Amino acid sequence: MILSKKLLKLTCVAVCFLGASFASQAQTSGVAYLSNQNGGIAVLDLATLELVGSLEVGAKGPRGLGVTADGKYLVTANKDDANISIIDLATHKLFKQVKIGKNPEFVRVLGGRAYVTYEPSSKGGPPPKGGEVVREDDDDDKVPARIAIVDIKKGKVLKEITSGPETEGIEFSPDGKKMIVTNEADNTITVHDLKSGKLLKTVPTTEFGDRPRGIKVSPDGKTYVATLEFGNKLLILDQKLNPVRTIETGKTPYGVAFDRSGSRIFVAASRQNTLQVFDAKSYEKIKDIPTGERCWHFTFTPDDQQILLACGRSGELIVIDTKTLEVRKRIANLGLLWGVITYPKSFGSLDQP
Repeated sequence: MILSKKLLKLTCVAVCFLGASFASQAQTSGVAYLSNQNGGIAVLDLATLELVGSLEVGAKGPRGLGVTADGKYLVTANKDDANISIIDLATHKLFKQVKIGKNPEFVRVLGGRAYVTYEPSSKGGPPPKGGEVVREDDDDDKVPARIAIVDIKKGKVLKEITSGPETEGIEFSPDGKKMIVTNEADNTITVHDLKSGKLLKTVPTTEFGDRPRGIKVSPDGKTYVATLEFGNKLLILDQKLNPVRTIETGKTPYGVAFDRSGSRIFVAASRQNTLQVFDAKSYEKIKDIPTGERCWHFTFTPDDQQILLACGRSGELIVIDTKTLEVRKRIANLGLLWGVITYPKSFGSLDQP
């Protein structure tokens, strides 16, 4: 474990805190992990809402991250090194690194496996802006992405599933038999058999909006929601992944999650600089919460009392009270944040218990 410069002045109490196992911490309020594309993983004590240390991933450009249900391992997708890091959370040290492929980004952990998206044809660089012309002879956007399935304890890629071009988000059906992914480049949501990888269904989104990104299933398993980044909409689908309706959102929505009760839907409208809250039954907007810049991903705390929102361009973590829907705290100077998850696992745009 290597402390960042900002955290070198931590007291002995905080250092001792990092020396304890995260399992014992979880008996209280737990911890949050924040990925910084220009650094490693920051660790936040959820009891105090204070940073207590950082974890070195041994690679550059960590983005997506996930944690095992037992809290033993943290997995990060490292863009610049085309691999994932598996960190032992008992020792806070790098356990293994696994080569994945170009541009690994999104991570979901289910059981003892990590599901990691990557793009074999990726040239790097930012995605096209809304309205930007893309050359029709450029085949990069037509090459299917892959989802690598990694045995976490063995540190080994077991197999790969071919998805659509520029796969972005991953979700699982409540029975654990299907994987649902969003594919930005061809504007589709695809459903795959999790065991065989076979494509079961393709849902085009063009008539509703382009560039599907976030995807989440409701706690009761009856509804899926997907953000359409260039449509400025939230697409509602039934349990068979049939489109039902859309909801207007702020500019370029990305991260999306239900709360634990399934009564509210939260959407991070990144270029609107807001976290939007909708009623999950009427789909009426409840509130727009002002945030920071490029806030893509967020999570509830395990006790459901707070929301932690990672804002990359403004370099801050915003803490929001789930009852009042007011900003409670801002933690600044955190670098280019990408995502945030907690242990114990909680509801959020990157994870779900």
